[in-house]
Amino acid sequence: MSERPPIAIEPLPYQSRLAPRQPGELTLLVIHCTETPDLATARALGERILYPESGTGASGHYYIDRDGRIAQWVDPLRVAHHVRGHNARSLGIELVNRGRFPEWFRSDRQEMTEPYPESQIEALIALVALLRRRFPALRQVAGHDQLDREWVPASDDPARRVRRRLDPGPLFPWGRLIAATGLERLATAPRPLSRR
Repeated sequence: MSERPPIAIEPLPYQSRLAPRQPGELTLLVIHCTETPDLATARALGERILYPESGTGASGHYYIDRDGRIAQWVDPLRVAHHVRGHNARSLGIELVNRGRFPEWFRSDRQEMTEPYPESQIEALIALVALLRRRFPALRQVAGHDQLDREWVPASDDPARRVRRRLDPGPLFPWGRLIAATGLERLATAPRPLSRR
């Protein structure tokens, strides 16, 4: 992959309604997976209006398909809604991956087993290198699961609870990303293994 990966600029319809910010405010990169079967399904979810007061929805800034193609859906100088409590200072990168799709909260389907293809990880590393050059204050990285630690009722048994977010999941190559980009993994307290 080249030093400057090709990026398709495909703004979400509500991008201009998202709050602006300054480059120096970007200190954290958050890695997500779409938990959808494909990029088209992720786009349909991203275009949904979830916050009527602002006319915006939830999405990452960048999306990387399995073949390594990169799309920018939200300008990095806009605050996207991708992780509760950390949006103002972070950039969200979404990797297309099934995750727990289609039953995200079913108690017996919490395994995330789809591996991340080599082309997708190479594209991620190239994108992070580009972003670090553009935003020098960007020094930390976290998984969505580290920052959204909420437990919710299981869809098949409301008496049981499951994690709301598990992405990017156990197959994401953290060591490789850190070694290749020089980012520091954000430290968080260990999470409990389960809640009933």
